[in-house]
Amino acid sequence: TIHEKAECCVGATKDRLDKGQITQNNLPNTSTKMTLKKKILIGLLAIIAIGFLIPQNLKMPVAGANKNSYNHNTFWYEGWGSSVVHKGVDVFARKGTSLHSSTWGLVLFTADYGKGGKFVIILGPKWRLHYYAHLDEIKTHPLAFVTQSTEIGTVGNSGNAASTPAHLHYGIATMVPYPWRIDSAPLGWQKMFYLNPIDYLED
Repeated sequence: TIHEKAECCVGATKDRLDKGQITQNNLPNTSTKMTLKKKILIGLLAIIAIGFLIPQNLKMPVAGANKNSYNHNTFWYEGWGSSVVHKGVDVFARKGTSLHSSTWGLVLFTADYGKGGKFVIILGPKWRLHYYAHLDEIKTHPLAFVTQSTEIGTVGNSGNAASTPAHLHYGIATMVPYPWRIDSAPLGWQKMFYLNPIDYLED
């Protein structure tokens, strides 16, 4: 009967307890699992926080360029072809001019593809992505650690810039959105991800 089976199970468990076969170590340790999850979460939050605390101290990436090398009003300029607006700044220089990383960081991606032609994407401080496009030559590779003295390529006009003078298209995007930057401009909601490089180059 059910009663007999229950008594049998209780008896078997009692026998195992008497023999020491069931101990504290045999039982699932949920507190240990929770502690591990908390440690992982705290570790991730610490890494994110450190990323925000590290200063970026941007430097002009194009060798020899200055405030006269770019138009100060082109960020988010409307009517920029299929892109609708211009999400960066174009720094003009002679083709083949040396190009350095504007800040220290980790190279995430390099390619020769689409509108950007030959481009490099670097993850820098504050979880921001630095985009260097229309290069003539790429001189770095994914997972390379770079500093402001590292040459990552040369200025060119690859991609959809083939009919324009050589220049660097430089853009900065944040992986953590800034919703207060949204406005009524065309694609204004995207401003929470795209930052104006000119604001940093002119500091």
